Amino acid sequence: MTILDDVSFHIERGRSVAICGPSGSGKSTLLALLAGLDEATGGRVWLDNSELGSLDEDGRAALRARRVGFVFQSFHLVPSLTALENVMLPLELDGTNSPRHRAAETLRAVGLAQRTGHYPNQLSGGEKQRVAIARAFAGRPAVLFADEPTGNLDSVTGEKIIDLLFDLNRLHQATLVLVTHDEKLASRCDRRLNLSAGRLVTDS
Repeated sequence: MTILDDVSFHIERGRSVAICGPSGSGKSTLLALLAGLDEATGGRVWLDNSELGSLDEDGRAALRARRVGFVFQSFHLVPSLTALENVMLPLELDGTNSPRHRAAETLRAVGLAQRTGHYPNQLSGGEKQRVAIARAFAGRPAVLFADEPTGNLDSVTGEKIIDLLFDLNRLHQATLVLVTHDEKLASRCDRRLNLSAGRLVTDS
Protein backbone atom coordinates (compact mmCIF):
# COMPACT_ATOMS: atom_id res chain seq x y z
CA MET A 1 0.00 0.00 0.00
CA THR A 2 1.33 3.45 -0.93
CA ILE A 3 1.00 5.96 1.92
CA LEU A 4 2.86 8.88 0.30
CA ASP A 5 3.23 9.38 -3.44
CA ASP A 6 5.43 11.88 -5.30
CA VAL A 7 5.88 14.26 -2.34
CA SER A 8 8.79 16.63 -2.93
CA PHE A 9 9.79 19.87 -1.19
CA HIS A 10 12.72 21.70 0.43
CA ILE A 11 12.63 23.51 3.78
CA GLU A 12 15.06 26.35 4.44
CA ARG A 13 16.93 26.44 7.74
CA GLY A 14 15.17 28.39 10.48
CA ARG A 15 11.75 28.37 8.81
CA SER A 16 8.48 27.15 10.34
CA VAL A 17 6.33 24.74 8.31
CA ALA A 18 2.89 23.28 9.04
CA ILE A 19 1.91 19.91 7.56
CA CYS A 20 -1.88 19.81 7.27
CA GLY A 21 -4.57 17.55 5.86
CA PRO A 22 -7.41 15.23 6.87
CA SER A 23 -6.90 12.13 9.00
CA GLY A 24 -5.23 9.38 7.00
CA SER A 25 -3.63 11.76 4.50
CA GLY A 26 -0.09 10.75 5.49
CA LYS A 27 0.91 13.64 7.76
CA SER A 28 2.42 11.62 10.61
CA THR A 29 4.08 9.22 8.17
CA LEU A 30 5.70 12.18 6.41
CA LEU A 31 6.93 13.55 9.74
CA ALA A 32 8.38 10.15 10.66
CA LEU A 33 10.19 9.93 7.31
CA LEU A 34 11.60 13.45 7.64
CA ALA A 35 12.89 12.63 11.12
CA GLY A 36 14.42 9.32 10.08
CA LEU A 37 12.08 7.30 12.31
CA ASP A 38 10.78 5.41 9.25
CA GLU A 39 12.62 4.42 6.08
CA ALA A 40 11.31 5.49 2.68
CA THR A 41 10.79 2.66 0.16
CA GLY A 42 11.56 5.07 -2.68
CA GLY A 43 13.02 8.51 -3.22
CA ARG A 44 15.46 10.30 -0.94
CA VAL A 45 15.13 12.19 2.32
CA TRP A 46 17.76 14.69 3.41
CA LEU A 47 18.03 15.94 6.99
CA ASP A 48 20.54 18.63 7.89
CA ASN A 49 22.72 17.81 4.84
CA SER A 50 22.66 14.05 5.48
CA GLU A 51 20.81 11.63 3.21
CA LEU A 52 18.91 9.38 5.61
CA GLY A 53 18.79 6.45 3.18
CA SER A 54 22.59 6.22 3.22
CA LEU A 55 22.68 5.75 7.01
CA ASP A 56 21.98 2.59 8.97
CA GLU A 57 19.69 2.60 12.00
CA ASP A 58 22.54 3.54 14.37
CA GLY A 59 23.60 6.37 12.05
CA ARG A 60 20.09 7.78 11.90
CA ALA A 61 19.76 7.54 15.68
CA ALA A 62 23.07 9.38 16.15
CA LEU A 63 21.96 12.13 13.75
CA ARG A 64 18.65 12.54 15.59
CA ALA A 65 20.45 12.72 18.94
CA ARG A 66 22.74 15.49 17.69
CA ARG A 67 20.47 17.55 15.46
CA VAL A 68 16.78 16.78 16.10
CA GLY A 69 14.20 17.55 18.79
CA PHE A 70 10.70 16.06 19.13
CA VAL A 71 7.47 17.24 20.73
CA PHE A 72 4.51 14.84 20.74
CA GLN A 73 0.81 15.21 21.48
CA SER A 74 1.04 12.75 24.40
CA PHE A 75 4.18 14.29 25.98
CA HIS A 76 6.16 10.99 26.31
CA LEU A 77 7.67 11.93 29.68
CA VAL A 78 9.21 9.23 31.88
CA PRO A 79 6.84 9.03 34.90
CA SER A 80 9.55 7.96 37.37
CA LEU A 81 11.75 10.99 36.58
CA THR A 82 11.31 14.60 37.72
CA ALA A 83 10.88 17.41 35.21
CA LEU A 84 14.59 18.20 35.53
CA GLU A 85 15.59 14.55 35.08
CA ASN A 86 13.33 14.18 32.02
CA VAL A 87 15.11 17.10 30.35
CA MET A 88 18.53 15.86 31.47
CA LEU A 89 18.04 12.32 30.12
CA PRO A 90 18.75 12.92 26.39
CA LEU A 91 21.57 15.31 27.29
CA GLU A 92 23.25 12.63 29.41
CA LEU A 93 22.77 10.01 26.68
CA ASP A 94 24.38 12.37 24.17
CA GLY A 95 27.32 13.17 26.46
CA THR A 96 26.47 16.88 26.79
CA ASN A 97 28.65 18.79 29.26
CA SER A 98 26.87 19.97 32.44
CA PRO A 99 23.50 18.37 31.60
CA ARG A 100 21.92 19.44 34.91
CA HIS A 101 22.81 23.09 34.35
CA ARG A 102 21.59 23.00 30.71
CA ALA A 103 18.33 21.29 31.72
CA ALA A 104 17.65 23.75 34.55
CA GLU A 105 18.41 26.67 32.25
CA THR A 106 15.99 25.40 29.61
CA LEU A 107 13.22 24.71 32.13
CA ARG A 108 13.66 28.27 33.37
CA ALA A 109 13.26 29.50 29.79
CA VAL A 110 9.88 27.74 29.49
CA GLY A 111 8.66 29.13 32.83
CA LEU A 112 9.13 26.04 34.99
CA ALA A 113 11.98 27.10 37.29
CA GLN A 114 9.79 26.34 40.32
CA ARG A 115 8.66 22.92 39.06
CA THR A 116 11.97 21.17 38.32
CA GLY A 117 11.57 18.65 41.18
CA HIS A 118 8.00 17.69 40.30
CA TYR A 119 7.09 14.39 38.66
CA PRO A 120 4.81 14.23 35.59
CA ASN A 121 1.79 13.16 37.67
CA GLN A 122 2.22 16.37 39.69
CA LEU A 123 2.10 18.60 36.60
CA SER A 124 -0.81 19.93 34.55
CA GLY A 125 -1.12 19.10 30.85
CA GLY A 126 0.34 22.44 29.88
CA GLU A 127 3.26 22.00 32.27
CA LYS A 128 3.96 18.51 30.90
CA GLN A 129 4.08 19.92 27.38
CA ARG A 130 6.46 22.66 28.57
CA VAL A 131 8.75 19.97 29.97
CA ALA A 132 8.54 18.13 26.64
CA ILE A 133 9.42 21.33 24.77
CA ALA A 134 12.32 22.02 27.16
CA ARG A 135 13.58 18.47 26.58
CA ALA A 136 13.35 18.98 22.81
CA PHE A 137 15.18 22.32 22.81
CA ALA A 138 17.78 21.56 25.50
CA GLY A 139 20.01 19.79 22.99
CA ARG A 140 19.97 22.89 20.73
CA PRO A 141 18.55 20.98 17.73
CA ALA A 142 18.83 22.18 14.15
CA VAL A 143 15.32 20.83 13.48
CA LEU A 144 12.34 20.48 15.80
CA PHE A 145 9.53 18.11 14.78
CA ALA A 146 6.17 18.49 16.55
CA ASP A 147 3.21 16.13 16.07
CA GLU A 148 -0.08 17.77 17.14
CA PRO A 149 1.69 19.60 20.01
CA THR A 150 -1.54 21.22 21.27
CA GLY A 151 -3.86 18.25 20.61
CA ASN A 152 -4.30 17.29 24.29
CA LEU A 153 -4.54 20.85 25.65
CA ASP A 154 -7.40 23.28 26.18
CA SER A 155 -7.47 26.34 23.90
CA VAL A 156 -5.97 28.80 26.40
CA THR A 157 -3.10 26.47 27.35
CA GLY A 158 -2.64 25.56 23.68
CA GLU A 159 -2.18 29.25 22.81
CA LYS A 160 0.56 29.57 25.43
CA ILE A 161 2.33 26.47 24.11
CA ILE A 162 2.13 27.82 20.55
CA ASP A 163 3.65 31.13 21.66
CA LEU A 164 6.43 29.26 23.46
CA LEU A 165 7.23 27.09 20.42
CA PHE A 166 7.56 30.07 18.12
CA ASP A 167 9.52 32.12 20.68
CA LEU A 168 12.06 29.31 21.00
CA ASN A 169 12.06 28.79 17.22
CA ARG A 170 13.11 32.41 16.75
CA LEU A 171 15.56 32.42 19.65
CA HIS A 172 17.45 29.29 18.54
CA GLN A 173 16.87 29.64 14.78
CA ALA A 174 15.78 25.99 14.73
CA THR A 175 13.74 24.79 11.78
CA LEU A 176 10.22 23.97 13.04
CA VAL A 177 8.16 21.32 11.23
CA LEU A 178 4.81 20.47 12.77
CA VAL A 179 1.75 18.37 12.03
CA THR A 180 -1.48 20.04 13.08
CA HIS A 181 -5.23 20.22 12.57
CA ASP A 182 -5.22 23.62 14.33
CA GLU A 183 -5.85 26.33 11.73
CA LYS A 184 -4.61 29.07 14.07
CA LEU A 185 -1.34 27.23 14.63
CA ALA A 186 -0.90 26.50 10.91
CA SER A 187 -1.51 30.16 10.02
CA ARG A 188 1.41 31.25 12.21
CA CYS A 189 3.90 29.18 10.24
CA ASP A 190 5.96 30.64 7.40
CA ARG A 191 4.72 27.92 5.09
CA ARG A 192 1.97 25.33 4.83
CA LEU A 193 2.04 21.93 3.13
CA ASN A 194 -1.39 20.37 2.52
CA LEU A 195 -1.64 16.60 2.00
CA SER A 196 -4.58 14.66 0.59
CA ALA A 197 -4.59 10.89 0.11
CA GLY A 198 -0.80 10.79 0.38
CA ARG A 199 -0.12 13.50 -2.19
CA LEU A 200 1.08 17.06 -1.73
CA VAL A 201 -1.82 19.15 -3.07
CA THR A 202 -0.73 22.67 -2.08
CA ASP A 203 2.51 24.27 -0.91
CA SER A 204 2.06 27.86 0.23
